[in-house]
Amino acid sequence: MRSPVFFAIAAIALAAPAIAQAPEQVAVEKAMTDSAAGWNAGDVERFMRVYSDDPATSFVTKEGVLRGKAAMTARYKTRYDFDNAAKRGTLTFTTLDFRLLDPTHVLYIARYLLTYDDGKTQSGTTTLIFRREGGDWRIIADHSS
Repeated sequence: MRSPVFFAIAAIALAAPAIAQAPEQVAVEKAMTDSAAGWNAGDVERFMRVYSDDPATSFVTKEGVLRGKAAMTARYKTRYDFDNAAKRGTLTFTTLDFRLLDPTHVLYIARYLLTYDDGKTQSGTTTLIFRREGGDWRIIADHSS
């Protein structure tokens, strides 16, 4: 039998309003949503806008580590047909973890989902390090599997 204290704590927890997201999380998730919108529109430049222009920006692949936004963009263009929505699929992200590492760096872990017109899907996890650059959050390291 549960004690009255247990029920009081449970009632308070259930009645408490949802915790508001930190402004950093709101900004990062907005950037990810805009990136996905670029993908879904077939606009690779908009999709890649979330990445830093820093030449050290990295993307981990099965073949090794790519450096720089230009190399990453080229890889996406060769692997996905941005002119064909059926082949490209529709991209969404679901946040799994968000951590403010310091005032200028964030760890963001999400599940990505590509949904194709034929009902097939491709899904995996992405671990991203963001850095605040000016007023924007930009990816400086990407490991997606």
